[in-house]
Amino acid sequence: MSRAAAKAVKTAPAKPMKTAPAKAVSPKPAAPRKSAKTEPIIALDLPAAPLDAEIEAYFQKCRDKIGYVPNVLLAYTHDLAKLKAFAAMYNDLMLAPSGLSKLEREMIAVAVSSVNRCYYCLTAHGATIRQLSGDPELGEMIVMNYRAARLDARQRAMLDFAVKLTETPWSVEDGDRDALRKVGFSDRDIWDISATAAFYNMSNRMATATDMRPNHEYHASAR
Repeated sequence: MSRAAAKAVKTAPAKPMKTAPAKAVSPKPAAPRKSAKTEPIIALDLPAAPLDAEIEAYFQKCRDKIGYVPNVLLAYTHDLAKLKAFAAMYNDLMLAPSGLSKLEREMIAVAVSSVNRCYYCLTAHGATIRQLSGDPELGEMIVMNYRAARLDARQRAMLDFAVKLTETPWSVEDGDRDALRKVGFSDRDIWDISATAAFYNMSNRMATATDMRPNHEYHASAR
C-alpha cells in the first residue's frame, strides 16, 4: 500500500460497517422417540382381520366406557372367532353375577399374574384393583405380594387357593376346598375362584409368549 493510500486510510472518516442481520439458529431436531402409542402390541406379525359389526360395536363400547380398546383385545383381531371366545369368557368370569365381587375376581387375576410375573396383566388388572377399591396401596400390594395386604380371612383364603392352584395345581385336595367353605364360600364360589385363576394362568402365558404390551393409560390410572 502507498503512503498516500495509507494516509487516506488514516484520515478518511470511518464509515459504519454494514452487518447482515443475524439469522436465528434453529435447534437441531431431536431424534424421534418411539411413542408408546405406536409400539407393537405383540411381537408376532399377525395382520388384523376386517372387523365385523359385532366387534366394531364392542370396541366402540370400550372407547365410550374407558376411552380406549384394551390391547389384549386388539391382539386377538387376527382371528375374530378367537377374539369373540376370549371376550365372552372374560365377560362371564369377571362381570357376570357371582358370589365373588368384581374386586375379588380382580384380586385373583393379579395374585395369579404376580406368580407368573405377567407384565401385561399386572399392569392392566393392578389398575383395575386401584379403580374398584379406591385404594392405590392395595393395588400395589396385590401386585407385589398379596400376603402384605391387610385382607380379611375370606379374601386371604381365596388368594391362597388361587396361588396354590397356580404354583402346584397337583397338590390341591379336599382340605383346600374345605378351607374355602369354612370362610363362607359356596361350592359355586369355589368353581368361580378356580375358573378365574385358570383363565388368568392361560392369559398370562399368552401375554408372555407374545410379549404383549399394556395400554399406556393403565400406568397412571387411579394413582
